[in-house]
Amino acid sequence: MQGFTTFISTFLNQHSWFTNNITMLRFDEYRQYDALGLAALVQKGEVTPDALLEIAIERAEQVNPQINAIVHKLYDLGKAAAQKVDKQAPFAGVPFLVKDLGLDIKDTPQCIGSRGYKNKISQFDSLVVEKIRKAGLLIFGKTNTPEFGITPYTEPELFGPCRNPWNLNHSPGGSSGGSAAAVAAGITPIATANDGGGSIRIPASCCGLFGIKPTRGRTTWAPNGEMWSGAAVEGCVSRTVRDSAAYLDAILGGSYSDPYLLEKPARPYLAETEASPGKLRIAYSREHTFGHPVSPDCLTALDKAVDLLRQEGHTLEEIPLPYRVEDLTKAFIVVVSAETAADLQHLGEFLGRKVRPSDTEANTFAFHLLGKSWTAAEYAYAKRKWQEIGSRLAAVHEEYDLFLTPTLARPPLAIGALKNPPGEAFLVNIINRLRLGGLAKTSIDQLANKIYDYMPWTAFANISGQPSMSIPMHRNAENLPIGVMLTARICAEDVLFRVAAQMEKSWDKGFAQL
Repeated sequence: MQGFTTFISTFLNQHSWFTNNITMLRFDEYRQYDALGLAALVQKGEVTPDALLEIAIERAEQVNPQINAIVHKLYDLGKAAAQKVDKQAPFAGVPFLVKDLGLDIKDTPQCIGSRGYKNKISQFDSLVVEKIRKAGLLIFGKTNTPEFGITPYTEPELFGPCRNPWNLNHSPGGSSGGSAAAVAAGITPIATANDGGGSIRIPASCCGLFGIKPTRGRTTWAPNGEMWSGAAVEGCVSRTVRDSAAYLDAILGGSYSDPYLLEKPARPYLAETEASPGKLRIAYSREHTFGHPVSPDCLTALDKAVDLLRQEGHTLEEIPLPYRVEDLTKAFIVVVSAETAADLQHLGEFLGRKVRPSDTEANTFAFHLLGKSWTAAEYAYAKRKWQEIGSRLAAVHEEYDLFLTPTLARPPLAIGALKNPPGEAFLVNIINRLRLGGLAKTSIDQLANKIYDYMPWTAFANISGQPSMSIPMHRNAENLPIGVMLTARICAEDVLFRVAAQMEKSWDKGFAQL
């Protein structure tokens, strides 16, 4: 044994490059790098994928009990992937988390935040998951999401609320709240997110991150079909613009089975982050879609963005809000509630029986009853309205390159702020027990008023299919992040990435301290 120890000691002394070139990162060093920065260390042989994954897992074990961001630990999956990393891949060896909704990872749970699916195991890999692996990312967990992704906060009854790392009493937003909380807490520098009504941009704003919803059809759900009648798109949340750009480069493109197929961009989005946007015409609005007052904190963020963009030489003009109340109450909610009814029909197929109120949360079941109450003609009419809305918004971009608003009308909400008060909970239970979808229909204005008071702007890019991004811009007196949202014409992600990179140098680069 002594001879073997002497041999190892002699080998290491004679080959000092072996130990000198492998960096043993501490967490405070790990956190300073974005995903591309960590990949560069792996590519240069300065750190191993195993070492990065070990740091990520250790950080997860330390902070996840506080924030509840990761709901499925897939540590062994990540460790196995770390042994076969392609060092030429763009994200070689970077630890990575996947939202527990939308993407399937074979032989792993996919609960979608619902107790009805608590025993569901995916039978295949989504096409995007294959691309994630090819990009060198190490999947080692799945993140918290509200049931079926239908709320702008992440508080599923199955797994419990996810908490904002900046202030544990507040929500990280939704529906990609678990992914955003994990990135903000420093577990990983990037994680998947998807967006059907703001679910990338809302948690990005709440957690001080960058998040871009790509153009409809830019990414794929294959082998599954479209989600939410084309409103939902796959993407990510990240700490830096370039990480989101490189990630979109890695996963873009679709399958011939997709309902939408877009041509590849002229050049990689990562290259766009180093290009000048030129001098743009940018419209902005301070108006709330429902006419409600907007939080002074959110208006402060908007004013900061307007000033910054003007300093960069862009022309900004305030315009009347092109969005209307009925766009949400008579068009968006009709389609999304119908999609929820279809989701519960799929749940019934999985369970092998008719879905009961006990299989889902009360609000989800009531929302599905609302969806079932529409006639086919009402659904088709609402979907046609989407086209009218898209044409109206496209007209804005005939004159302006971008449209700017706050991302949200309120700072991050307190945990439980949008939960049903006792009287409302009683009414919902009556609706569910007696299957009173028509009664749910009479309450639609009240429902819309409650939800869209908080998120009056995000859903419009989902209706129209436009690319839209949230950029961190301000932190209020409670140290809560607040973002602003820039929306571009169809297929103009390149413009968004250029502007985001231009604005990024003015962001507060502080970290949530846990």
